[in-house]
Amino acid sequence: MTARHPERVPSPAVILVDAVDVTMTRPDRALFDRVSLTVSSGDRIGVIGINGSGKSTLLRVLAGSTPPESGEVRFGRGVTVSVLDQEAALPEGTVFQAVDAGGGSSERWEIEEVLQRVGMGDHLDRQTTSLSGGEAKRVALARALLQPADLLFLDEPTNHLDLDAIEWLEHRLAGHRGGLILVTHDRHLLDRLTTRMLELDRGRGHVHNQGYSGYLEARRDREADAATAEAVRRNLARSELAWLRRGAPARTSKPKARIEAAKALVEGRPEGPARPAELHLEFPTPRLGDVVVELEDVTVATPDGRVLCADVELRLDNRERLGIVGPNGAGKTSLLDVIAGRRRPDAGKVTFGSTVEIGYYDQMGMTLDPGARAREVVAGPHRSPDWTDARLLEAFWFDADAQWAEVRTLSGGERRRLQLLRVLADRPNVLLLDEPTNDLDLETLRALEDFLEDWPGAVVVISHDRAFLERVVTDALIMDGTGTAARYPGGFSAWDGDRRAKGGTRQAVGSGRVTGLPGSPGASGASSRGASGPGSPGRGSSGRGSSNTAADRGAEDGGRPGGRKRSSAGRSSSTLGHLLRRVEKEVAKLEKQKAELERELLAAGADHQRLTELGDRLTAVSASLADAEERWMGLAEEQEAKG
Repeated sequence: MTARHPERVPSPAVILVDAVDVTMTRPDRALFDRVSLTVSSGDRIGVIGINGSGKSTLLRVLAGSTPPESGEVRFGRGVTVSVLDQEAALPEGTVFQAVDAGGGSSERWEIEEVLQRVGMGDHLDRQTTSLSGGEAKRVALARALLQPADLLFLDEPTNHLDLDAIEWLEHRLAGHRGGLILVTHDRHLLDRLTTRMLELDRGRGHVHNQGYSGYLEARRDREADAATAEAVRRNLARSELAWLRRGAPARTSKPKARIEAAKALVEGRPEGPARPAELHLEFPTPRLGDVVVELEDVTVATPDGRVLCADVELRLDNRERLGIVGPNGAGKTSLLDVIAGRRRPDAGKVTFGSTVEIGYYDQMGMTLDPGARAREVVAGPHRSPDWTDARLLEAFWFDADAQWAEVRTLSGGERRRLQLLRVLADRPNVLLLDEPTNDLDLETLRALEDFLEDWPGAVVVISHDRAFLERVVTDALIMDGTGTAARYPGGFSAWDGDRRAKGGTRQAVGSGRVTGLPGSPGASGASSRGASGPGSPGRGSSGRGSSNTAADRGAEDGGRPGGRKRSSAGRSSSTLGHLLRRVEKEVAKLEKQKAELERELLAAGADHQRLTELGDRLTAVSASLADAEERWMGLAEEQEAKG
């Protein structure tokens, strides 16, 4: 979408748009109230907030496509605007025509180059009506980028882009000379691009002037100030409460206003967070046996016969944390469909364990009835919602009002969160996640990462979210788009670092179609017969207890052919990774408790009973923290010894 506001084109470093006290509401609640923002050329502003806080609505208001219910939006003279909306709408015609008709003056070669960069270079003559949602979003992104705009609005531009396209987009936006307002969940993009952040929090707008890192520091300070203010309030409340309890004679000489103020102080409560800090999803997960999902000599091809991957041998561990990474069109979703049992491989065999219960979170998500209520979606089509559904919804940050909300009133991120909850409600023990981070807010992403760390089953995830992959997966299966799939030593972070050092090459290391590389976490999970990675002592080496030969299995299991490891010295890389993350989480929790106790000690004043109680608790927490840190060191040394 492109709009021009008449008169003259702005010179550098002038105001492009000025929003004053803009307000928008939903039928059931306010989105944001009296938010003000001034954007000048050169500004790169990230807009963040939890799902449903009004980020996409605010972008439309600032872009001039939606009038505010109150307040005013003023544009600089002659400012041109280009918008990538959350809902990508394209005109009928071919992909090339849709981009060319966007109002820009780009040459054909430039249009073709940008479409190639976003993964649509081979679809110039396709009709826009035949595109999937992800393909349409990529075409709409190319259309928005090619407009000669002074002010660029992008709503979740990295959705459906692969890693190379995201990095190209990052460089292109860094060179944009006008203003940029960006809604995205990509933390790397926010950190490297933004000069300011606008945080929407419970209807208010907080502007942070130092980019994403500045936002994190300001939010930390705001929470610390709130904690300090609450400690001061409690101390004042105690003294005022004592004053009130002296009896009626003592109060008769006191002003009535002070009595009312004291009561308000005692009864007051600090404003709670917009949502709880952690997910509390607690339900029984069926136990997984030793056999989860095993692929033997699997080949997956497109309907026209193009091989996506060949001779794949993949054995999932019952604590698997596998990330499947590769460019768009490499066959990641097709392989995940084979793992899920949704499609048969073109060659080879797939075996499922008898205890396996698979939950599959699609890239585009399930189709939700717009008229259905959130509680009905979670309950499913075969029963009526009950208190268990209400508890599950509340644990996943759907309050009482949101539980009765119709799907059509939910934001894109809220719908995705509801779809994920519907998958989890079936109590799977194997989670297959295809681009789970799309449209989720940053708080949900962090909570989901924490949740998956403690998930008692197996997780296989397709994602282009670099921060998510760094947090969640311990193994990476790289699909390079030429039929090759390979485990990479060190997982995603090591592969990504090596790829960057080599100038962004998509090639995975390995001499075979699918290569198990010794030294990687769980290297045997995917391997090719007769193929091994550079420096490997033998083929099909394993770090996860799923070797391809009986001899390999016996050696790995301490000389017990077909057996499982029992001693801590023989723990697999996936188990060590899980234990390390669990202890890291424990250390962080204990550090937070220790800091809180230290603050309470400072606020306790001369209350000796309180000081003694807090001192005892601080001693116990400090001892637990030291123990956790020692356990972390032991696990880290064990993992380092495994290479």
